[in-house]
Amino acid sequence: MYRNINDFIQEWERNSSGTLAIFESITEEKKHFSIVEGHSSLEWLSWHLTTAPAYFMGQIGIALNVELNPKNTPDKLSEIMNTYRSVSENIIQIAKEQLSDEALLNEVNSHGQLTPIGAILRMMVDHQTHHRAQMQVLLRQAGLPVPGVMGPTKEQLAK
Repeated sequence: MYRNINDFIQEWERNSSGTLAIFESITEEKKHFSIVEGHSSLEWLSWHLTTAPAYFMGQIGIALNVELNPKNTPDKLSEIMNTYRSVSENIIQIAKEQLSDEALLNEVNSHGQLTPIGAILRMMVDHQTHHRAQMQVLLRQAGLPVPGVMGPTKEQLAK
């Protein structure tokens, strides 16, 4: 749980740059790759990570200033990346302008439970990290380069 808004901002900035590095490794040819048919593809996960922050921010009563439709995936990965950048920048702007250390301790109703805003923001970051890890495995299985997001990859260490 975050208790300091600057800690959240710094972690979100690092986390979102890692997510963009993953997105940048996906090619249009391999964007539909999934572990097995019917499971989450690289494209689906990219769009999910782009739209999910609106859900988490909605949990704390704040709407993002970005037009999103989770059911309408853009045709091109570049569109997903541009939208993700807008979402990420909007989250940082909101955190700086509308949130404070004190606000992080305020509790809101999240699925019938009172939950501190700082805990919901932590869940948002953890959710992104979870799916980003899935994407790293899919990148490797698809034969695409895997960026070192939280440390160097095997390929980076071999250089």
